[in-house]
Amino acid sequence: MELEYTKIGDYYIPNLIAPNMKDFKIGKYGRMRLRYLKENKKAEYTILLIENKLQEHLMEVDSTANARFELLMKQFEKKENITEELKATNQMEWVGKMNAIKNAVEEIIFKELIYV
Repeated sequence: MELEYTKIGDYYIPNLIAPNMKDFKIGKYGRMRLRYLKENKKAEYTILLIENKLQEHLMEVDSTANARFELLMKQFEKKENITEELKATNQMEWVGKMNAIKNAVEEIIFKELIYV
């Protein structure tokens, strides 16, 4: 990547313009990854920022994490035999089981995608 400069007075100022990114709101997992990078992986964060790849990285992590969450939730629901019938007959048990698998799924996502 070659930078272009503009001369202002006696100084050359680099023309730094961020490219137009898709209008994408970074979700929960993207924000968690950003916070982790800022607090624990400062060099990696700085490199991504300088190379203008930070937003793309966060968007990728967020979309991958959301897809992984949906897939794992379905797999755990099937494995634990959590059905709509259980929801209709014993709602408290259903809520407890769903919260337990949600926590397990999020731990997997944190370990695989966020805190690496």
